[in-house]
Amino acid sequence: MNTTFYSPTDGRWSPNDAWWVSGNAFQSLLDYMSKTGTRGSYMDQALQIFNTQRAPVPGWPQGEGEFRADSTDDTGWWALAMVRMFDLTGDQSYLNISMLDEAYISQYWSDSVCGGGVYVDIRALSYKNAIANQLYIQLCAALHNRIPGDTVYLEKAVRGWRWLRASGMVNNDGLFNDGLAMREDGTCFNNGLPVWIYNQGVILGAAAELYRATKDTSYLTFARQIADSVLSSKSLIQNDGILTESCETDPVGCNGDQQIFKGIFARNLADLDSLVEGKPYRSFLEANARTAYSNDRAGGGSDLYDVSWAGPYVASSLAKQAIVLSLWVALI
Repeated sequence: MNTTFYSPTDGRWSPNDAWWVSGNAFQSLLDYMSKTGTRGSYMDQALQIFNTQRAPVPGWPQGEGEFRADSTDDTGWWALAMVRMFDLTGDQSYLNISMLDEAYISQYWSDSVCGGGVYVDIRALSYKNAIANQLYIQLCAALHNRIPGDTVYLEKAVRGWRWLRASGMVNNDGLFNDGLAMREDGTCFNNGLPVWIYNQGVILGAAAELYRATKDTSYLTFARQIADSVLSSKSLIQNDGILTESCETDPVGCNGDQQIFKGIFARNLADLDSLVEGKPYRSFLEANARTAYSNDRAGGGSDLYDVSWAGPYVASSLAKQAIVLSLWVALI
């Protein structure tokens, strides 16, 4: 991933790809460092990324930097990466940035439309979706778990969780659709848009953080219901048990955003698995890793991967490489 896609000049991978995709690649790198104890050149790279990307987002000077973007989900991805930087270094300044990002996101919570939730699109303030709210819950719970004596962030996380559970975004298959459609009177309903795999993933990480905060097993129970719905889905699990994004079977294929969704699910499924007796999801992750290594890897020793873990390999990208890195790290 670094050899092929990282640009030292830009302090990020694949500068022409979406900024949030680099944020997720950054998370994968930090998770690898956290699980293996590796530092060295990887920490040098992490510091370069941090010092470069904390500048104001191009085209959005209103955010004034520190990862405050024109969407709450983009801000959330990078804020969670700052939480991991704090975990790695113990440096409070990283956690302070995450707190600043939380305060920024929280401005876009509104009770008047859909009865709560944060907007994802800061410019238009017209859409409340699963990913922005799941990230916000996970961020608030993560902050609570790292700030002794906190009650404020936990209250926000629980409020967000209760709203999300009652929002109607979970469909009859037990999976999250993309978000909500709004009526003229401000009430909302499930918009029926695609069941993306990352919407089934971040909620698992949010539940894990809330369980760590409260020891309330109902969070794990709901997370397991979502995870089990994924694993029993004929559309999301294909090719003898391999996680498959819906766009993989579409003739148009997956765009640069969609290509990274499976890695986000793998990362958060592993977090849930670590809290459940017997580690019931490890064998699923192992099977996907074995298949990706056998069927989806480029030849010639390049260790490049495509989006479909069932194969065949055609071409790689930052997102495709980041998802398989997340899959490997999930098994450490």
